[in-house]
Amino acid sequence: MNKPYVICHMASSVDGRIIAENWGDKLDQFGGLYEDCHNSFDSQAWMVGRVTMEKDFTAGKRPEPIKPEKPIVRKPFIGDAKATSFAVAVDAKGKLGWDENEIDGDHIIEILSESVSDDYLQYLQNKKISYVFAGKQDLDFTLALSQLHDVFNIKTLMLEGGGTINGSLLNAGLIDELSILILPITDGTPQAATTFEVTGNLLKNSPRSLKLLDVQKLKHDVLWLTYRVNAD
Repeated sequence: MNKPYVICHMASSVDGRIIAENWGDKLDQFGGLYEDCHNSFDSQAWMVGRVTMEKDFTAGKRPEPIKPEKPIVRKPFIGDAKATSFAVAVDAKGKLGWDENEIDGDHIIEILSESVSDDYLQYLQNKKISYVFAGKQDLDFTLALSQLHDVFNIKTLMLEGGGTINGSLLNAGLIDELSILILPITDGTPQAATTFEVTGNLLKNSPRSLKLLDVQKLKHDVLWLTYRVNAD
């Protein structure tokens, strides 16, 4: 199977939590470090889940569905054939709204299930936002990644959460490398999301082995750890 090389890049508290809102003003001093580490990788795309995209990039904007003139076939749609960098949104049910078809110059690709409405697909087409389908109801990330590779020529992808998306790809054996900033914070919030979450509807596979590639101490007592996944 063709797929991008997937690097999961995250930041967490010492106890594994990733919900930055719990960390108060401490977040400001770490954000720049996270982006610097992200930018050190040579990747063509980054991917997050719907909740993360809503919270951090779309400000909760709702879509404005448009009735199409005829039924829309469930096949990939390319909104910008000249795009070379991409922001990938995992949005199985088609809930995200957009002002434009890019984020900071990265062309938007939505990963959808076939259950989304034709009205939502017409909305995306009018916005010139690309999309692919990866399952009828539940998402098949193996299928999603193969299309990102074959349709958009994405060779390297940064996976950046949330925990459920990370956990789904890790559980399916689709992550190649882990890059994680361990922040000098203890959280302890009950039931808070962690770096990897495997939902109850998935068959839980065996734990993944990691091979440590590098350890760096950064500013503000942050540790940057990189691992190869599935080193066995």
